[in-house]
Amino acid sequence: MKTTRKRYSSEFKLQVALEALQEKEPISVLAKKHGIHPNQISEWKKQLKGKLKDFFTTGKASTSPDEKLVDQLYQKIGRLEMDLEWLKKKYNKYQQKNGLDG
Repeated sequence: MKTTRKRYSSEFKLQVALEALQEKEPISVLAKKHGIHPNQISEWKKQLKGKLKDFFTTGKASTSPDEKLVDQLYQKIGRLEMDLEWLKKKYNKYQQKNGLDG
């Protein structure tokens, strides 16, 4: 007889991991309370600690690939605008030096 693997929602995992982080009850009590293995709770707790550390160092929980792409594009636009302004100044100086009217 095959047993199916249990799948838990991210909200449930977060709730259990937060309870484990608070350490009001031992992990074994939490495991019995929620019907999960204590090792699973420890793993979720460890994952949550890792994510929280990243959250406070970067200021965001995580950035999506789209957000990274948008940031890169804004940086490129900024560089191109600076290059354009520089070229306009140089061209104006060139016109004045050579007596050209543009």
